[in-house]
Amino acid sequence: MKKTRIGLLPRIIIAIILGVVLGGVMTEPWIRPFVTFNAIFSQFLGFLIPIIIVGLVTPAIAGIGKSAGKMLLATVGIAYADTVLCGMLAYGTGSAFFPSLIEGMTAGTSDAAGQGIEPYFTIAIPPMLDVMSALVLSFIMGLGIAYGNAEVMKKGADELMGITGKVIEKAIIPLLPPYIFGIFLNMTATGQAYSIMVVFAKIIVVIFILHILILLYQFCVAGAVARRNPLKLLWRMLPAYFTALGTSSSAATIPVTLRQTELNGVSKDVAAFTVPLCATIHMSGSVMKITACALTICMMKGMPHDPMLFTGFILLLSVMMVAAPGVPGGSIMAALAPLASVLGFGEQDQALMIALYIAMDSFGTACNVTGDGAVAIIIDKCFSKQTS
Repeated sequence: MKKTRIGLLPRIIIAIILGVVLGGVMTEPWIRPFVTFNAIFSQFLGFLIPIIIVGLVTPAIAGIGKSAGKMLLATVGIAYADTVLCGMLAYGTGSAFFPSLIEGMTAGTSDAAGQGIEPYFTIAIPPMLDVMSALVLSFIMGLGIAYGNAEVMKKGADELMGITGKVIEKAIIPLLPPYIFGIFLNMTATGQAYSIMVVFAKIIVVIFILHILILLYQFCVAGAVARRNPLKLLWRMLPAYFTALGTSSSAATIPVTLRQTELNGVSKDVAAFTVPLCATIHMSGSVMKITACALTICMMKGMPHDPMLFTGFILLLSVMMVAAPGVPGGSIMAALAPLASVLGFGEQDQALMIALYIAMDSFGTACNVTGDGAVAIIIDKCFSKQTS
């Protein structure tokens, strides 16, 4: 008999629904065990965040650090600038439109925030490094491995990446549904869940419109540089878009992205270089989603969300995203570090971010990989003569 496997997204949705339904009927003694589990899991997650940074960012930096050349620098520069710009676009749009969407719900959410049910006990698991120390260490180690020809350390970094990936895949991801169930159970019991879900139903619509606008702008720029029709270029990338919707993986979509990029007239050499690289570093859709959701939570909770704070957050988040494609759920796992260190997100806020991100994961991935085709067109226009 073949076992039926339920994917992560359906499990997250089931957890949210059960949390909302049961939170209205369960009494405090029944809820506290789940709150206790969440308190311990949150400590475990906080301990792992610096390890995730070192384990995933170090080999990523080592992998691209030594590949010197103008094409690499141009691709990395364009991908990073576009990722940051998409994050800033999400912040600007959110600052303009989100206050009216969450009007009347901010105060209720803030007042209820401190009234959650307390756990029976918790276990303190302090992290070995703080977030910035882990990030700086990752860059030093990654660049040192790349330029020092440290083969033994490179093998060690690759093995650490494998271990980190397994921890996320086998320990964190399977425990996310009960963790999110506990969060929504507690929020429903304290009267917060309904207002939050109503607000994010509206925000998701805005995010979907934003990611369509981002693709249009990316291909308009690519079309202007290449002097070609941007809508035709975007149309040819649709197979990659829909493949990413189905797989929710930039890496798994690379063969389709590569084929469609070549059909857009990009030379094979340039496409073979830019598409796999951009699958690792060009995360425009992911950063846009995370920024929009984080801004919403900040507004609802009355937390600081000024332009300077979010500019720093987006710049750091865009760097952290180089670790994202390595493992399933990598984007939101990598984002937890700047969410906590820069924006001050706590356990409940991080759980909301995880649930919201996974609910929209495939759309962000589709935006990422389709935009890779636009970056490849620009690079091809600039470097095709050098590669021919």
